Amino acid sequence: MRNHPAAIRMHRLALAAASALAFASGGCANLGKYVWVDDYTQPALPSDVGYLIAPGDLLSVRVFSHEDMSARARVRSDGKVSLPFLNDVEVAGQPPNLVAKALQTRLKEYVNVPVVTVSLEEQARISVAVLGEVSRIGVFTVDADANLLQVLAVAGGLGEYAHRDRIFVVRNLPEPIRVRFTFESLAHAEGRAARFRLRDGDSVVVE
Repeated sequence: MRNHPAAIRMHRLALAAASALAFASGGCANLGKYVWVDDYTQPALPSDVGYLIAPGDLLSVRVFSHEDMSARARVRSDGKVSLPFLNDVEVAGQPPNLVAKALQTRLKEYVNVPVVTVSLEEQARISVAVLGEVSRIGVFTVDADANLLQVLAVAGGLGEYAHRDRIFVVRNLPEPIRVRFTFESLAHAEGRAARFRLRDGDSVVVE
């Protein structure tokens, strides 16, 4: 029996959460390796690439003067969308402008000079594991633009024994990294804490 993509994704999140919990164990004695959020710069996409479409995104595909070829489509877990005349089209991992160019090429079979625009209507929600000294431990699905303070609120806030300066985001890049925050910097939107954005698969650990 083939594994369902959602089950695979949840399994990966569970593994990430277990890894984050391993980081947290023994935290009172040794905080381990970390970087303060004000010293951490999130890797940015090159300006000539921009946003990359992801599964779960809702796209608006407009073909000028051809409403029958236009559509609103949700990107499936296999990275494709279903569009009129073209059926399944691979879009995940590509910027909207390149997808529009590819669609223009394919639609020349039906339209003399097709003009296509592809825009992001709704970004996919993300899943974040929250562990440690919070009211509710678990994996939570939140809006893509949710910040760390909002995720802590979804988890019921800090627990009675939480250290307000030992809040970590564990991110599995090519190498795992721990980014440290204080609750005050989050509550007062100070420094880079105010601009930090969570990613799908991140784990939050409160010690």
